[in-house]
Amino acid sequence: MAVESGFAVQVLRGIYLGLLAGVVPVLVSFGFGFAFKYVTGLTIPALGVVVLAVAVAGINGGLLAFTDQTILQSANSTTVLTALLVILMMSFYAHAQGDKLGGTLPKRISIKSLRERTFSRDVVELVGTRGQVRVEIVGDIADMEGYPPLPEPLRAEIRETEWTFPADLPVGEIETRFEDRLRSEFDLAAADVTLDEQARATVVAAPPVSGVSKRVPSGKRAVSVEALVPTGVARGDTVTVVADGTTAAGTVVSAKSGSEKKPETPADNAATGDGPTADGGTETASAMVAGTTTGGEGRVTVAVDRAAATTLLAADGGTVVVRSRGTRREFELVSLLRRAGHRLRRVTVGTESEIAGRTLAESDLRTEHGVVVLAIRHDGAWTMAPRGTARLEAGDDAFVVGSRDALDAFAEVVA
Repeated sequence: MAVESGFAVQVLRGIYLGLLAGVVPVLVSFGFGFAFKYVTGLTIPALGVVVLAVAVAGINGGLLAFTDQTILQSANSTTVLTALLVILMMSFYAHAQGDKLGGTLPKRISIKSLRERTFSRDVVELVGTRGQVRVEIVGDIADMEGYPPLPEPLRAEIRETEWTFPADLPVGEIETRFEDRLRSEFDLAAADVTLDEQARATVVAAPPVSGVSKRVPSGKRAVSVEALVPTGVARGDTVTVVADGTTAAGTVVSAKSGSEKKPETPADNAATGDGPTADGGTETASAMVAGTTTGGEGRVTVAVDRAAATTLLAADGGTVVVRSRGTRREFELVSLLRRAGHRLRRVTVGTESEIAGRTLAESDLRTEHGVVVLAIRHDGAWTMAPRGTARLEAGDDAFVVGSRDALDAFAEVVA
């Protein structure tokens, strides 16, 4: 019994000695494994790890024995063998982890490359000839600091909505698009989204801080009119309301037509065009989703002049006529550029960029990089069609036009 007890003590003492003497060999094995793999792309043979670990452990053990004489007095073959086994196992594991890290760590890391990380292939779904990714909201939707808490019905509706995006976009771009959709579709005051490579989203959102009032221009009044609502009316449309001989032009703030039945899904709500009521409140959480009307008898809330608002309030009903807003020239310009093989992109001049502090004429971007600057924002002010004397400073934003390859190359230069 005494022999077994002594053997157990020696084993425990060997484990203790191995942990003490193995710290340095573990760090050295990890460092050599990582550096060799990262620089050469090759793995150090296992025999080399054994020799290296034993040599370093011997030196480290000698230093420990020099500082603590009781180590030599208590050591025997069982203790030494156990300590060596512990050191070797720790060194092998550290070497494997270092080798793994050296093979996966990118050799060139930049802020741009971190933001342009893409989704894992496991979460990409092939739809036709293009891939799409289905984003899943994990955990609870957190409340944004400084804002009131999110209503529970709205919180549940955001979670139940299906979110899909093109899979060929970087994760950072998907985060921006997700935030824009949350703000536009649910009328949120603010939203912040963080995505990982598995398309799992962490969402922080703030509820709408106001309803109709924030969409009414200064000097206008919002008036609700019962009328036959045309199909496809949405917020922002320009309409003419005729009631009791008075004609008033205004902008649609909200519109509702068709059945009064509460939609069961966000898609149904978008079809019916449920919106905020005329008094600025909301009928349901679904009413916050912006959509278009399906046509039929309904109610339209229009922002009109104060004089016209008084007349419309006294009328029992009216007629709504949708007016043409014409062609959006900016969209037409983008379409022409795309047909010519060019793209429009917004870039930010970095502090270490070679073009920072230089004028457009000095940089000669058209010749050197194949891009043209359409606008520059400096200190919050935009300059459209800048001349050659315009200077690009660090932190300035610029809209540039060029081919896709030219824009990609210019993004590296300007960052």
